[in-house]
Amino acid sequence: MTDTEPTSLQQLSNAGVSIWLDDLSRDRLASGNLQHLIDDRHVVGVTTNPSIFAAALKNGRAYESQVAELQHGAELGEAIRDLTTADVRDACDLLAGAFESSGGVDGRVSIEVEPGLARDTQATIEQAALLHHMVGRDNLLVKIPGTREGLPAIRRSLASGISVNVTLIFSVERYREVMDAWLSGLEDAAEAGKDLGTIQSVASFFVSRVDTEVDKRLDAIGTDEARALKGRAAIANSRNAYSAWLEMTATERWKALERRGAQVQRPLWASTSVKNPEYDDTMYVTHLVAPHCVNTMPENTLDAVADHGVITGDTITRNIPEAQQVLEQLRQVGVDLDDVVVKLEDEGVDKFVASWHELEASVRDALAQR
Repeated sequence: MTDTEPTSLQQLSNAGVSIWLDDLSRDRLASGNLQHLIDDRHVVGVTTNPSIFAAALKNGRAYESQVAELQHGAELGEAIRDLTTADVRDACDLLAGAFESSGGVDGRVSIEVEPGLARDTQATIEQAALLHHMVGRDNLLVKIPGTREGLPAIRRSLASGISVNVTLIFSVERYREVMDAWLSGLEDAAEAGKDLGTIQSVASFFVSRVDTEVDKRLDAIGTDEARALKGRAAIANSRNAYSAWLEMTATERWKALERRGAQVQRPLWASTSVKNPEYDDTMYVTHLVAPHCVNTMPENTLDAVADHGVITGDTITRNIPEAQQVLEQLRQVGVDLDDVVVKLEDEGVDKFVASWHELEASVRDALAQR
């Protein structure tokens, strides 16, 4: 490759996919690593979750000075918010250039409401407002789970002018409900006289976990026909979600909001690291390329794409009919996709709650040692 030929990451960006890093820590900020990824790896956003912060606080010593400064007897949740919002605020500042140059579309950093609130609408609304206030940066996205109880919280938060990353979406049906909540939130914001151009949103559609669960069920079915479908469900499900997004963008409901200055809620591909070592480690990136998408990757996936990812332009739109055929074949061999996505949503909430407890333990230990 000559110096003038675009890298795989540049090609991905050129194809309309925003590259976000699915990780954040104070060590990453202090070492200049995040700045390096912004400068040299086309990273234009960051996502976080309780698992990421649990690992950061457990493995890094960069938090010791702030822990020492925390008010004696500080409530544990308050201490966690102080620690995590400080990192998110600093990351927002690093990405301010991308935020400005993209007109507010990129340069975004996400922080999640406490996962134990995923089934509590009012508490989610209140904490989303608190996190928005504590970080105090225009390029923040508050992550709200796309659970049934999360849908009205998404609408209310957007209506109040808070930009939202809707997370833990596994089914196209729930994704349609998320898009409806987003549209309703914008309509409420417009009625309240808010500037719609300042309200941004993405919808995080989880990928690899779908294959993990479906592959187990295909192995249990055990037929050659079933096994031939392994590793195909997640990409087909995501492509079908993009088809639903295309349908939404063609509606008069969206076009009316667009005329009032609203920015479209983009689909974000999350959980894009490959869990099965037999699969291509770039498949959840290279097979999910289309305009107006975000792909948030852990650094190992980002490195894999940079090293050997093959970007061939839009790999979603032209493959939507095939994706729908794959989903139908899965049903025919006996995979209950509705049951799969319900199980994954419940597990997703439980995993983040477990990570939150781990985060609490790390902060509790740090506070006890100061």
